[in-house]
Amino acid sequence: MADSKDRKESGLQELLVPLAAIALGLLVGAVIILFIGENPVRAYAALFHGAFGSFNSLLGTLTRATPIIITGLAVALPFRAGLFNIGVEGQMMMGALAAAVVGAELRGLPLAVHLPLTLLAAVTAGGLWAFIPAWLKARRGIHEVINTIMLNFVANAVLAYLVVEVLRAPGEMIPKTPAVLGTAVLARFSDFLPGITARLNFGFILALLAAVGLYYLLWKTTTGYEIRAVGLNAKAAEYAGINVAKRIILAMVLSGMLAGLAGAERILGFDRMLALGFSPGFGFEGIAVALLGRNHPVGIILAALLFGALSSGGVWLSFATDVPSDIIVVLQAVIIFFVSADQIVRAIISYGKKGAA
Repeated sequence: MADSKDRKESGLQELLVPLAAIALGLLVGAVIILFIGENPVRAYAALFHGAFGSFNSLLGTLTRATPIIITGLAVALPFRAGLFNIGVEGQMMMGALAAAVVGAELRGLPLAVHLPLTLLAAVTAGGLWAFIPAWLKARRGIHEVINTIMLNFVANAVLAYLVVEVLRAPGEMIPKTPAVLGTAVLARFSDFLPGITARLNFGFILALLAAVGLYYLLWKTTTGYEIRAVGLNAKAAEYAGINVAKRIILAMVLSGMLAGLAGAERILGFDRMLALGFSPGFGFEGIAVALLGRNHPVGIILAALLFGALSSGGVWLSFATDVPSDIIVVLQAVIIFFVSADQIVRAIISYGKKGAA
């Protein structure tokens, strides 16, 4: 009975930490807005209106949240195995590149064949790019943080060269690939609902399915248990008969596949072609979302919705008030600071409990 009570209290504490971090972040943001000379209540009302004030605004928030749901999942999976995959951005680029090539160049295929093939190409490319640091970590002991950071630069260089010199659409001054064929696109909600301006596409459904799949893998399968065991204590897991190297490689490759899916969503559903700078850093936002969501699929979805709301609402905030949209970056940074420095947040929560008592 006592153990059950302790588990409940521990679970409540884990829920309170990110919520308190968000509240503290908004409080710091309010102070900054006051220094700017604006009313924080008015500013946050404008932010909320921009994110949720209409059906189109809501869809815009979901559109912005979709890629960081997937990249957040891509970061969380290796986290559970004790790995820090900072290379999600590069793996996403490789997935986007594969989606753009297969989506534009494979002609004469029906939608039922072309679209799955294009998605498969994207997740395969992301997985293969992640396999490089995974193998180096598992077989040579080279730290994955160094490998994945360097591979981000390599991926960016490869993408830039191919888009500018090899794949650029004929006659285009701006470096971008030819448009994806209609048989390879992810349908947008605006294709079925009149009056929709947001480019929310069925990649959002894929993101939710990926979250369900990750939850099932980690908490309902033996493989997921072994991945989590490696993350908790690799030596103990090896002593228990778990092949640590294989689980490290598997976690990283699956992470890369998720990153490739995020790239495919941007190319096949949102942009429908590949241009330089298609990602403003979704892979790095995924790290923040995974931290805020405590590396749990449900938490990641909620954290991604928060970041999506901040980003989409920030446009209306700068239009309706004198608060610059850069305040959104500050809010995100402060929230992540408090999540990372969770001992500060826990101390504040404990102090609040003692005061209430």
